[in-house]
Amino acid sequence: QVQMVESGGGVVQAGGSLRLSCVASGRTLVNVDMGWYRQAPGKEREFVAMTRWTWRGYTSDYDDFAKDRFTISRDNAGNATYLEMNSLKPEDTAIYYCNVNVPGPVPVGYWGQGTQVTVSS
Repeated sequence: QVQMVESGGGVVQAGGSLRLSCVASGRTLVNVDMGWYRQAPGKEREFVAMTRWTWRGYTSDYDDFAKDRFTISRDNAGNATYLEMNSLKPEDTAIYYCNVNVPGPVPVGYWGQGTQVTVSS
């Protein structure tokens, strides 16, 4: 079982920045993909960014809207991920969820409780 706690959300004006944190516990996650999704009111949950483990270290994937403004990072122990968000827009308003995908015969996905990000115009 994996438990995750997100933090760092809040209210910010358009053009501002926020840094989200997600700390996981319950098992070693150093070789597990870990990242972020978001869900805006009335919309489906969508992919934001992900760190993926390779034998050379972590790589990062972003959705197109996040590529130039958001930066995802991972701590060396692998149990925490961070999302630096810059130049925030009102359309970035959403609940941001941390996600971990544990591989295995039956892959299991875990989600945090979410942290609210509100960008005012």
